Amino acid sequence: MGQALSAAATPLDLSQLDDASHWLRPGTLQLPALPPLSLYVHLPWCIKKCPYCDFNSHEWQDGKQGGKQGLMPEDRYIDALLADLETSLPLVWGRPVHSVFIGGGTPSLFEPASIDRLISGIRARLPLEAEAEITLEANPGTFEKDRFKAFRAAGVTRLSIGVQSFNDAHLKALGRVHNSDQAMAAVEEAQAAFETFNLDVMYALPGQTLLDLTKDIETALSFKPPHISIYHLTIEPNTLFAKHPPVLPEEDDAYAMMDLITDITGAAGLQRYEVSAYAKSGHKCWHNMNYWQFGDYLGIGAGAHSKLSFAHRITRQVRYREPQLYMAQALKGEPATIYEEVKREDLPFEYMLNALRLKEGFTLTDFMARTGLAMTAIQKGLSEAEAKGLIGRDMAKVWPTERGFDFLSDLQELFLADR
Repeated sequence: MGQALSAAATPLDLSQLDDASHWLRPGTLQLPALPPLSLYVHLPWCIKKCPYCDFNSHEWQDGKQGGKQGLMPEDRYIDALLADLETSLPLVWGRPVHSVFIGGGTPSLFEPASIDRLISGIRARLPLEAEAEITLEANPGTFEKDRFKAFRAAGVTRLSIGVQSFNDAHLKALGRVHNSDQAMAAVEEAQAAFETFNLDVMYALPGQTLLDLTKDIETALSFKPPHISIYHLTIEPNTLFAKHPPVLPEEDDAYAMMDLITDITGAAGLQRYEVSAYAKSGHKCWHNMNYWQFGDYLGIGAGAHSKLSFAHRITRQVRYREPQLYMAQALKGEPATIYEEVKREDLPFEYMLNALRLKEGFTLTDFMARTGLAMTAIQKGLSEAEAKGLIGRDMAKVWPTERGFDFLSDLQELFLADR
C-alpha cells in the first residue's frame, strides 16, 4: 500500500531543519510519550506505469528511463537511501523501529543482493526490534523461480504481491504486465518461501461482474493467504484513467461486491480489520496498523513522506520526487524538499483520517496520547457522527459502525478544522 494520508500543515524555513533542537523547542502540544516508529523505503521504478496509479513511480523498461540508456542504478540508489537515513538519524535517535516497508514502484525489480545490502545497512544504523516485520512489495511480472526465496534470505519477512486480478481480460484493462498464470505462479512461490504474505486484489473493475469477482476472490483464497488487501478501483487525478475514464460498475453493484467480499473472506477465516484489509489471526500488517493508529514513520527514498512526533509538536517531511534529483540531493545530505509542522487545529482530522479506517476504532486515551490534545477537540465531531449513526462509542472507545465504514469519507470530514 501507499503511505498514510495527511491533512494540510504549515511549511517552515528549510535552513533551520537539519538541527534536531529546532523540533525539540517548547511548543503548544504536550505528548506524554512518543508513539511507535516504523521505516518506509521507496524504490520508485516499475516496468510500466499502470493507468490507475497515482504513486510516485517511474517506468524503467529495456534499460531506459525517459529515453536514457543504461542499467537501473541500484547501487547508487541504495547509497542515496543510506545517506538519507544517516541524515535523518538525529530526528529519531535511540528510538526502536518496529517495522520496515519497502514499497514502490516495483521493489522486486531490484536484485536480491541489493535488497540484502539495503536491509543490512538499515540494521547497522537503526535499532530494529528482533521480531521486526520487514515487508517487500512484489509484482508477478518481475520474478523468476527462487527469486522470492532469495528475498527471504536477504531478511524480508513478509511479501506483498500486487496480483490485482486472476482474470486476463481485467489484467489487460488495468494495464498490468503479468497474466493470470504468472500471478498464480508468483503466489505459489511466495507461499513456499514466506510464513506470512499478502495479496493485493482490486474490485469494481471495468466490465467486472459479481461472478467474475467471486472467481477472483475464490482463486486468491485457494492459496490460503494469511492476509488480503482488497481495494475498490478509483479514478485518481493525474492518471491515464483520469484522462480516459473507463466504464466502471454502478455504485450499487460496487456495494454488492463489497458485501460479497466480506462474506467470502469471513467464511475462509479472514477477518476484516480495516476498510480494505482482511487477515487471519496473528497476521495483521503491523506496519499499516502503525499508520492507522497515528504512529510515527520515517520515509526515505524518492517522494517518500515522514510523520515524526516530538514532545511539543508533530511534523511531516517529503523527499524529492524525481529519482535522479533525489539521489543527488540525498548524497549531499539534503534529501527532503518539504518540512512541515502540523497545525494544532488540523490534528483531529489527521488522526481520524487514519484511525477511523480500523474496524476496532480507537481508545480515547490513544487519541490524547498520539495528538497531545484534550477530548474536547473532537467532542463536537463525535456527537454529530453518533447522531448520524456513523460511530458507536462508550466511555473508553470509539469505533465506526457498518454505516460509518460505508460512508467513511463523510465520517472523517466531520473532524475537519474549517467546518
